[in-house]
Amino acid sequence: MIDKKTKWSYCVGATGRDAAYVLVSMFILTYIQYTMKLEVIQFTVISVTMVICMIWDAVNDLIMSSIIENSHFKAGKYRPFIIVGAILNAIVIIMMFTIRPSGWAFVIFFCIMYLLWGMTYTINDIAYWGMLPSLSSDPKERDSLVTLMGIFVCVGQFSVAGVVPMVIAGNAVKAFRVIGMICALAFVLFQTLTFLGVTERERKDNAEEVSLRSMFTILKRNDQLVCSGISYVLFCVGQQLLLLLAVNFFYFEFGYSESGDLVTLFTVMYGLGTLAAQFVYPILSGKFNRNRIYSVCMIILIAGYFVFLGYGYVLPKSIVLLLVTGFIIFFCQGLINLAMVVMINNTIEYDEYRFNERHDSIISAIRSFASKFSGALNQGAASLILIISGIYAVSQNISELEVQIGSGAIEREAALAQADSIIATVESGQTLMLRIGMVAIPLIVMIASRLIMKKGYRIDEKEYERMIKEIAERNKG
Repeated sequence: MIDKKTKWSYCVGATGRDAAYVLVSMFILTYIQYTMKLEVIQFTVISVTMVICMIWDAVNDLIMSSIIENSHFKAGKYRPFIIVGAILNAIVIIMMFTIRPSGWAFVIFFCIMYLLWGMTYTINDIAYWGMLPSLSSDPKERDSLVTLMGIFVCVGQFSVAGVVPMVIAGNAVKAFRVIGMICALAFVLFQTLTFLGVTERERKDNAEEVSLRSMFTILKRNDQLVCSGISYVLFCVGQQLLLLLAVNFFYFEFGYSESGDLVTLFTVMYGLGTLAAQFVYPILSGKFNRNRIYSVCMIILIAGYFVFLGYGYVLPKSIVLLLVTGFIIFFCQGLINLAMVVMINNTIEYDEYRFNERHDSIISAIRSFASKFSGALNQGAASLILIISGIYAVSQNISELEVQIGSGAIEREAALAQADSIIATVESGQTLMLRIGMVAIPLIVMIASRLIMKKGYRIDEKEYERMIKEIAERNKG
C-alpha cells in the first residue's frame, strides 16, 4: 500500500516536468520558425539534427536505464537522478530561449543545446518513470497511480500548451524567453517535491549488475515488451503530429492575428479531453477490459480524423465542429495512452514471472524510448511537411516581422496586419498538403499500432492476475 505522502508527492511532481517538456517538444519548431530568420538550408540542418539527437536520445534512454538499474545510493535508486536531471535540464532550457545568435551561429548553438536538452531530460525521465512500477505491483493501485499522475501531467501540459499560442503572436521573442524561465523554475520546484516527499520501496535487487549487452538480452527476451513497445512508438507518432502542426494549421486557415485565441481553444479541448480520460479511464477499466477500450477508441479516432480532414471542404467551417472533434480525438487518445502505459508496465511482472528477475528501470525505459523515437519521426515529418508545402518559406517573412517587433523597429499592430497580408497570399494547395500530413500519417500509424497490439499482446487482466499470484507464491517459497 502506497502512503499518501509518497503518492501525492510523486504525482504532483509531474506538473512542472511536463510543463517544461511540452514547451520544447511541442513549440520548439514554432520558436525557430517564427522568431529566427533562417534560410531553408539552415532550417533543414536544424531539423535533421533534431531527428538525429532524438534517435540518439531514445538509445540513451536504454543506457540511462542500465545506469540507474545498477545504482545504489543512500537517497534511493531513483531520487538522486530525478533531482539532478531536473536541475541540469532547467539550465539548458533557460539558455535555449535566452541566447540568440544569428545565422549559422544559431544553428550550431541550437544543435548543441538540443542535444544537451535531450540528454539531461533523460536523466530525470528514466528515473521518474522507472520509479512508478516499483511503487506498487497491485493492478488497481497501479491504475490509480497512473490516473492521478496523468491528471497532473495534463495540468502541466495544458498550462503551457494553452498559454503559449495566446501570447506569441506579435510578441514571440520576449514571450518564449519569459515562459522558458518560468517552466525551468517549475521543473526544479515540482521535482524537488518528488525528491523530498517520495519514500522508495525496498525491492529485491538482482544478483549481478546489468551490462548494456545483458540489458538488450533482457529487452529482446520479453516478447510482450517488444510487441507493446513497437505498438506504442507508432501510437505516439499518430498522437503527437496533429498537435505539432496545429499552430501552423490555425495560422494559415484563420490568419496570424486572430489564431492565438483559436489555438488556445483547441488546446483547451486537448486539455479537457486528456483530463477527462484520466477520470473516465478507472471507471471504464472497472467495467470493460483494456482490449475493448482500445478497440472502441480506435474506431472513434478514425471517424474523428476523417471529420478533421473534411473540415472546411465537404463539412462546414464551423469552429464548434472543430473544437468538438478535437475533444473527441484527444479524449480517445488519452484513454488509449493510459491503457498502453499500464500494458507496458505489466510486462515487468511478465519478465519476473518467466525469468525470476525484475528490471523496473530497464523495462520502464521502453515507454520513454518510444516517446523519444516517435518524437524524432514526428519532428522529421513535421519539418518535411512545412518545407515541401512551402509553409516554412512563407513563415520566414512573418519571423522577420517578429524580430523587428522584438527590437522595437515596428509597432505590433502594424506587424500583425502585414503578417495577415502575407498569409492571404498562400495557395489552397499548400494548406491542403499541410492538412493531409496532419491527418493521413496519424491514421496510418495508429491503425498499424492497433493491429500489432491485437495480434501479439497476451497479458490481459486475468493473465496478469494469475502471474502476480504465482510470483507471490514463488517468493513465499
